[in-house]
Amino acid sequence: MESEESKRNNLKAAKAAFQKLKTEWAKHPPNLDVCGQLLAELKVLLTELQFLHTKIDASEEELILARSCLEIGAQWSIAKKDTASFERYMKQLKCYYLDYKNKLPESAHMYPLLGLNLLFLLSQNRVAEFHIELELLPIDKILNNVYIQHPVSLEQYIMEGSYNKVHTAAHIVPDPTYAIFMESLIETLRNELARCLEKAYPKISVKGAMSILNLPNEKVLAQYSKTRNWVYSDGYYSFSGDVDEMSVDEEMPYVNVAKKMLQYAREMEMII
Repeated sequence: MESEESKRNNLKAAKAAFQKLKTEWAKHPPNLDVCGQLLAELKVLLTELQFLHTKIDASEEELILARSCLEIGAQWSIAKKDTASFERYMKQLKCYYLDYKNKLPESAHMYPLLGLNLLFLLSQNRVAEFHIELELLPIDKILNNVYIQHPVSLEQYIMEGSYNKVHTAAHIVPDPTYAIFMESLIETLRNELARCLEKAYPKISVKGAMSILNLPNEKVLAQYSKTRNWVYSDGYYSFSGDVDEMSVDEEMPYVNVAKKMLQYAREMEMII
């Protein structure tokens, strides 16, 4: 069994490593490689102390130390654009946020990170998990907390088929860290719309495709079309070999088309 002196030494080393991490992370910009090394060092130290397993007899100071390390780890993962790492850190953090909510003072980073996790799930089209996580939160936070309201509103926009509102929300994020998952969400939604178009129509006009997919110009559309193997001919992109069948008229209200496409996608998921 580990001696009390050994535990004290490990705790002292963990505190020292955390101070280094905290100092480096506060820099503008921080050295992400250095932060990664310190996080790896802290993971070993905290595992030895069993803090990451939320040891029952751990003190408030010890639990806050572990929670603070994990919070920086989650933020560091976003800075590194490492979504798998972010998900791992959040799985550990939720224990501190939810299971220890009556034992620890609330962290200022809790709702920004929980909201970010909701946005991550939404961007991955993991809607069932999104709702499970949402149900764990207090109703007043769901209704009034800006960090939680943002992904909740986005999910409502998607269910409504309000694609333009999703794009608008991309420029009104509650925290800059939300931008990475907003980009991913928009790309996921764009691909879903494209998939729906391919299932519902044989072809679409350039103007129509730009409107539905919210692409800024024909050059960007041309680049995107290559990723989906669309064929261009006489102002239209064809999704199949037959370009003479029914097509989407370029004068149609494309916002309504987008709503129908999203509804179609939801119905297809239910059938499958």
